Amino acid sequence: MMESSIKEIFYPSEEEIKMNRFPVALTIAGTDPTGGAGIQADLKTFQELEVYGMSILTSVVAQNTQGVSDIHHLPLSMLAAQLESVFSDIQPHAIKTGMIATAEMMEIVASRIKSKQTQYIMDPVMVATSGHHLIDEQAVASLKESLLPLATVVTPNLPEAEALTGSPVKTVDDMREAAKVIVHDLGAGSVVVKGGHMEGDAFDLFYDGFSFHELITPRINTRHTHGTGCTFSAAIAAELAKGYTLLDAVKTAKQFIQLAIEHTWGLGKGNGPTNHMAHRRVKGAAKND
Repeated sequence: MMESSIKEIFYPSEEEIKMNRFPVALTIAGTDPTGGAGIQADLKTFQELEVYGMSILTSVVAQNTQGVSDIHHLPLSMLAAQLESVFSDIQPHAIKTGMIATAEMMEIVASRIKSKQTQYIMDPVMVATSGHHLIDEQAVASLKESLLPLATVVTPNLPEAEALTGSPVKTVDDMREAAKVIVHDLGAGSVVVKGGHMEGDAFDLFYDGFSFHELITPRINTRHTHGTGCTFSAAIAAELAKGYTLLDAVKTAKQFIQLAIEHTWGLGKGNGPTNHMAHRRVKGAAKND
């Protein structure tokens, strides 16, 4: 392969560098030492979708496929220092947040996001796949007041949508009503209400404040769904960082997570992680056919 061809494949062009348009995404979230969720899942997703990934830690979480055993929240001063380190040097084209455990942390993050003109994807992480509650009621209130109104898009599952709206979300009609509340009453730019907890096909609902878009794929019968919410929101962030429209970004994220679940390895003794490489490998195989 010629040197020029190698550069075209692996390196951003001089024009992209000058325009600061080589796609960069930032995740602000907790950790998962087994790699299925949290910033580890986010960074894998960014890489697989050809976006340069950066990360800021909020909490160190001792968890695996069977559950959460301990959590250590970083000092507020360290969170602020990480934010300063990133924003004083490299400006992300998209920011996603995952687990932000306390109201004080949320206020620090919100003040930074508010000052930046960038796409913001909020994954309102409240409960781990294993069922462990990750934030308290005060933090939920702060999330709704300080972070949610800044979001380009919010990606709650059904229990999270219930916590945000204060109403039951069990059916498609409930999802539609919750989406309206999250956008029109709580102030989000748009929302994807994820219906993974319902029976039947994997049904997600995207609402941009004007139109509903149903995203439906066949349900995959597996318990290995650890980190799906993190991965889905990270995929949206990656696509927005590349300049795609919000609807296109959501559609790609849906495809990405569907393939990641379909081709999971079944690692661990509990709810195993998804396969973050599946999207790239399936696309590569299709090109070679």
